[in-house]
Amino acid sequence: MDECFRKIIEGIGEDPRREGLLRTPHRAARAFEFLNQGYKKNLEDIVNGAIFKSDNDEMVIVKDIELYSLCEHHLLPFFGRAHVGYIPKGRIIGLSKVARIVDMYARRLQVQENLTKQIAEALMSVTKCLGVGVVIEAKHLCMMMRGVEKQNSIMKTSCLLGTFRSNDSTRKEFLSLINEKIL
Repeated sequence: MDECFRKIIEGIGEDPRREGLLRTPHRAARAFEFLNQGYKKNLEDIVNGAIFKSDNDEMVIVKDIELYSLCEHHLLPFFGRAHVGYIPKGRIIGLSKVARIVDMYARRLQVQENLTKQIAEALMSVTKCLGVGVVIEAKHLCMMMRGVEKQNSIMKTSCLLGTFRSNDSTRKEFLSLINEKIL
């Protein structure tokens, strides 16, 4: 990958032998590996058995999970927050695992629409819950730095599964709670 970044630097008309750029191909390659580390992770390892019996059947929400990803069309970052909720059915998942699931899928080349659905389907799969809701709000540098150059646009996507899709009051409760300012 170092050589690929060296060629990219040359391709834009720079000299990769210039003092400030000597180690840039190596640093860029390591950064790109870090930004895409989700490919080296899988759901089973992320969850690592952290599913626990529980008689709770009330909505559980983890909101404002920061996320960073790369747009698969331009390789430019998008970043924002994920709000994830589910209704347990005899099992709950360890709190940190929800954020780790978000990170695993975000740290891959992505489009926000697919990222939202992947998170929801993964949580539904591992918890066997009654329903899942995921909302992501993000800013995309591919829209801010190039193309239409719109600095204040925010993209929102949602994926609602199970009771979050079929039950209007569940959906409204979830959307109300993620929009509420508590702290």
